[in-house]
Amino acid sequence: MTIYTARPIEPAVLKRLRDTDDAGRPCVPYTDHVGGDPLRCCLRPIRPGERVALVSYAPLRRWAAENWARPGAYDEQGPVFIHAEECDGPSGAEGYPFTRPGAVRVLRRYSGDGHILGGQLLEFPQAAAEAFNAALDEAFADPEVALVHVRAVEYGCFQFEVRRP
Repeated sequence: MTIYTARPIEPAVLKRLRDTDDAGRPCVPYTDHVGGDPLRCCLRPIRPGERVALVSYAPLRRWAAENWARPGAYDEQGPVFIHAEECDGPSGAEGYPFTRPGAVRVLRRYSGDGHILGGQLLEFPQAAAEAFNAALDEAFADPEVALVHVRAVEYGCFQFEVRRP
Protein backbone atom coordinates (compact mmCIF):
# COMPACT_ATOMS: atom_id res chain seq x y z
CA MET A 1 0.00 0.00 0.00
CA THR A 2 1.36 3.39 -1.03
CA ILE A 3 1.40 6.40 1.29
CA TYR A 4 0.15 9.50 -0.51
CA THR A 5 0.70 13.21 0.16
CA ALA A 6 -2.14 15.66 0.65
CA ARG A 7 -1.13 18.81 -1.25
CA PRO A 8 -2.08 22.24 0.07
CA ILE A 9 -2.56 25.23 -2.20
CA GLU A 10 0.91 26.33 -3.38
CA PRO A 11 2.40 29.47 -1.71
CA ALA A 12 2.67 31.39 -5.01
CA VAL A 13 -1.00 30.72 -5.71
CA LEU A 14 -1.95 31.75 -2.18
CA LYS A 15 -0.13 35.05 -2.68
CA ARG A 16 -2.30 35.79 -5.73
CA LEU A 17 -5.49 34.62 -4.00
CA ARG A 18 -4.78 37.00 -1.11
CA ASP A 19 -5.01 39.81 -3.63
CA THR A 20 -7.65 38.65 -6.13
CA ASP A 21 -9.37 35.27 -6.10
CA ASP A 22 -10.02 32.99 -9.09
CA ALA A 23 -13.41 34.63 -9.65
CA GLY A 24 -11.74 38.05 -9.97
CA ARG A 25 -12.94 39.34 -6.60
CA PRO A 26 -10.68 41.12 -4.09
CA CYS A 27 -9.72 39.18 -0.98
CA VAL A 28 -11.65 40.36 2.11
CA PRO A 29 -9.90 39.17 5.30
CA TYR A 30 -11.72 38.88 8.62
CA THR A 31 -11.13 37.52 12.10
CA ASP A 32 -12.82 34.17 12.67
CA HIS A 33 -13.95 34.13 16.30
CA VAL A 34 -15.36 30.59 16.20
CA GLY A 35 -12.85 28.54 14.19
CA GLY A 36 -13.15 24.98 12.96
CA ASP A 37 -13.42 25.45 9.19
CA PRO A 38 -10.66 23.84 7.07
CA LEU A 39 -7.72 25.98 5.93
CA ARG A 40 -6.37 24.92 2.52
CA CYS A 41 -3.06 26.73 2.99
CA CYS A 42 -1.88 24.70 5.97
CA LEU A 43 -4.37 21.79 5.96
CA ARG A 44 -5.73 22.24 9.46
CA PRO A 45 -8.82 23.77 11.05
CA ILE A 46 -9.05 27.51 11.70
CA ARG A 47 -8.27 28.41 15.31
CA PRO A 48 -10.54 30.97 17.00
CA GLY A 49 -9.14 34.47 16.56
CA GLU A 50 -7.20 33.79 13.34
CA ARG A 51 -7.34 36.21 10.40
CA VAL A 52 -8.65 34.34 7.37
CA ALA A 53 -10.38 34.89 4.06
CA LEU A 54 -12.94 32.92 2.09
CA VAL A 55 -11.86 33.02 -1.55
CA SER A 56 -12.89 31.39 -4.79
CA TYR A 57 -10.32 28.83 -5.95
CA ALA A 58 -10.10 26.79 -9.17
CA PRO A 59 -8.05 23.74 -8.09
CA LEU A 60 -7.66 22.16 -11.53
CA ARG A 61 -6.66 25.36 -13.36
CA ARG A 62 -2.99 25.62 -12.42
CA TRP A 63 -2.28 21.90 -12.70
CA ALA A 64 -3.83 22.00 -16.17
CA ALA A 65 -1.64 24.94 -17.22
CA GLU A 66 1.51 23.15 -15.98
CA ASN A 67 0.56 19.97 -17.82
CA TRP A 68 -0.87 21.41 -21.03
CA ALA A 69 -4.23 19.90 -20.14
CA ARG A 70 -7.55 21.31 -21.33
CA PRO A 71 -10.14 20.58 -18.64
CA GLY A 72 -12.85 22.65 -20.34
CA ALA A 73 -15.97 22.72 -18.20
CA TYR A 74 -14.20 20.74 -15.45
CA ASP A 75 -12.24 23.91 -14.61
CA GLU A 76 -14.64 24.71 -11.80
CA GLN A 77 -14.09 27.06 -8.89
CA GLY A 78 -15.45 27.15 -5.39
CA PRO A 79 -14.95 28.59 -1.92
CA VAL A 80 -11.95 27.77 0.25
CA PHE A 81 -10.63 29.25 3.50
CA ILE A 82 -7.04 30.50 3.61
CA HIS A 83 -5.00 32.51 6.10
CA ALA A 84 -5.27 36.22 5.35
CA GLU A 85 -1.49 36.57 5.62
CA GLU A 86 1.34 34.25 4.66
CA CYS A 87 1.57 31.21 6.90
CA ASP A 88 4.10 28.40 7.36
CA GLY A 89 1.96 25.86 5.48
CA PRO A 90 1.38 22.33 6.73
CA SER A 91 3.36 21.18 9.74
CA GLY A 92 4.17 17.86 8.12
CA ALA A 93 2.25 15.91 10.74
CA GLU A 94 -1.15 16.25 9.06
CA GLY A 95 -1.37 12.90 7.31
CA TYR A 96 -4.76 13.11 5.61
CA PRO A 97 -6.36 16.29 6.92
CA PHE A 98 -10.02 16.89 7.68
CA THR A 99 -10.74 13.23 8.35
CA ARG A 100 -12.78 12.00 11.25
CA PRO A 101 -14.74 8.79 11.65
CA GLY A 102 -18.13 9.16 9.98
CA ALA A 103 -17.10 12.05 7.67
CA VAL A 104 -17.89 11.46 4.00
CA ARG A 105 -15.65 12.62 1.17
CA VAL A 106 -15.73 12.19 -2.57
CA LEU A 107 -12.48 11.33 -4.30
CA ARG A 108 -12.80 12.77 -7.81
CA ARG A 109 -10.41 11.23 -10.35
CA TYR A 110 -8.96 13.26 -13.23
CA SER A 111 -7.17 12.18 -16.38
CA GLY A 112 -4.03 13.74 -17.81
CA ASP A 113 -6.18 15.99 -19.99
CA GLY A 114 -8.10 17.25 -16.94
CA HIS A 115 -11.36 15.37 -17.49
CA ILE A 116 -13.21 13.55 -14.73
CA LEU A 117 -12.78 9.78 -14.90
CA GLY A 118 -15.14 9.04 -12.05
CA GLY A 119 -15.21 9.25 -8.33
CA GLN A 120 -15.72 7.38 -5.14
CA LEU A 121 -17.61 8.17 -1.97
CA LEU A 122 -15.63 7.35 1.13
CA GLU A 123 -17.07 7.34 4.64
CA PHE A 124 -14.25 7.27 7.12
CA PRO A 125 -14.08 4.38 9.55
CA GLN A 126 -11.97 4.58 12.72
CA ALA A 127 -8.89 3.70 10.65
CA ALA A 128 -9.27 6.71 8.32
CA ALA A 129 -5.69 6.73 6.98
CA GLU A 130 -5.85 3.09 5.95
CA ALA A 131 -9.20 3.64 4.22
CA PHE A 132 -7.80 6.68 2.40
CA ASN A 133 -4.70 4.77 1.28
CA ALA A 134 -6.84 1.91 -0.04
CA ALA A 135 -9.15 4.31 -1.93
CA LEU A 136 -6.19 6.14 -3.46
CA ASP A 137 -4.50 2.83 -4.38
CA GLU A 138 -7.71 1.90 -6.19
CA ALA A 139 -7.88 5.27 -7.96
CA PHE A 140 -4.26 5.22 -9.11
CA ALA A 141 -4.49 1.57 -10.21
CA ASP A 142 -6.13 3.07 -13.30
CA PRO A 143 -3.15 4.29 -15.38
CA GLU A 144 -5.32 7.06 -16.86
CA VAL A 145 -5.70 8.76 -13.44
CA ALA A 146 -3.25 11.65 -13.04
CA LEU A 147 -4.62 13.24 -9.88
CA VAL A 148 -7.40 13.00 -7.33
CA HIS A 149 -9.31 15.87 -5.75
CA VAL A 150 -10.77 15.23 -2.33
CA ARG A 151 -13.98 17.14 -1.62
CA ALA A 152 -16.43 17.40 1.23
CA VAL A 153 -19.79 15.91 0.32
CA GLU A 154 -21.85 18.34 2.42
CA TYR A 155 -20.88 21.49 0.51
CA GLY A 156 -18.78 20.12 -2.34
CA CYS A 157 -15.79 22.09 -1.06
CA PHE A 158 -12.33 21.23 -2.31
CA GLN A 159 -10.28 19.78 0.56
CA PHE A 160 -6.94 18.90 -1.04
CA GLU A 161 -5.28 17.28 -4.05
CA VAL A 162 -3.30 14.06 -4.36
CA ARG A 163 -1.12 13.49 -7.42
CA ARG A 164 0.12 10.24 -8.86
CA PRO A 165 3.23 9.20 -6.87
